[in-house]
Amino acid sequence: MTTAPGAPARCKAAGLTAATDASGGGAAGSVYMKLNLTNTGAEPCILQGFAGVSLAADGAGAPIGAPATRDETTAPADVLLAPGQTGSAVLRYTQAGNYPDCAMVDAAGYRIYPPEDTDSLFLAQPTRACSNAGITLLTIGPFQPA
Repeated sequence: MTTAPGAPARCKAAGLTAATDASGGGAAGSVYMKLNLTNTGAEPCILQGFAGVSLAADGAGAPIGAPATRDETTAPADVLLAPGQTGSAVLRYTQAGNYPDCAMVDAAGYRIYPPEDTDSLFLAQPTRACSNAGITLLTIGPFQPA
């Protein structure tokens, strides 16, 4: 997506905060939550597409295991965020204990890359991860208006 002159820019990590809402429930060893990104900047911005999400050892740490795969059953939407507004995407975490070949380690939370951004946010939310990259614990959907 190219930005037309005067059109809002893409949302960047520096102008966002991240949170999760576990109201999505769970099923068969999975937890569904909303990954919420809120515009903390002074200008409107656009979220469009998929966040990059992985588990991380700490705020400065490298990703642990495989990054989230994209759930493409819902089409991406352009989500215009005015200052203070939030866009959300469905994030599914599958319990690491479901995999007998999982090399379990502690993760301090999630590393989140907004769509089309190389800078990231860290969301502290301790959980268990698999250090082997062949096991995918996370699935992310596209951003939708909250």
